[in-house]
Amino acid sequence: MTLRLKVGRKGYIILPKAVREAVGIDEGDEVTVEIMDGILLKPVRRFNRRKLESALKRHLDNIQRLPGLKEPKPGELAAIYLEEEFED
Repeated sequence: MTLRLKVGRKGYIILPKAVREAVGIDEGDEVTVEIMDGILLKPVRRFNRRKLESALKRHLDNIQRLPGLKEPKPGELAAIYLEEEFED
């Protein structure tokens, strides 16, 4: 998609709502500017550390509730090849 946008008096460019929504840019977000053979704007992606830690903890809790699952002891799987691990 190509858009023609007008540069304002102080160099401002207004990104239309449809463009912001398409790439997930909200008010207050940051973008990076790359100067190549033109100008490339990219949204800066941040992650919420607490949300990630919470999701990982839930995942670990779900894994630990699986029946018959036990943690291997150090060296216990040294002689097992990955292919054998998944054989029935």
